[in-house]
Amino acid sequence: MLFGGIVSSPRGNLTSQQSLELANVYLENATRAIDPNIALVLCHDTEVSLSQAKRTASHSDGKTVREGIATAYIDLSKLLYNRGHQREAQGAITRPRSWGE
Repeated sequence: MLFGGIVSSPRGNLTSQQSLELANVYLENATRAIDPNIALVLCHDTEVSLSQAKRTASHSDGKTVREGIATAYIDLSKLLYNRGHQREAQGAITRPRSWGE
């Protein structure tokens, strides 16, 4: 192994901007994924990163980060819907609305 063992994820140390950036990477890869199971896993990872971004976002992060999080939730919802996961898509689309976006 590269690190001589399993290294714990530093996800908890990411800023809201970094978590948003990670979510967008997952979302982009989910969009490109051919295998529907891989796409669904990447969608889940997107949601986890967005949840982290939302949790760590503060007023000092500004409107740009908050809008980015809302946009990513909307894009996630569209992807889930287009992949046949309507129920999950509905859940993703309500997140920015309930957050006041």
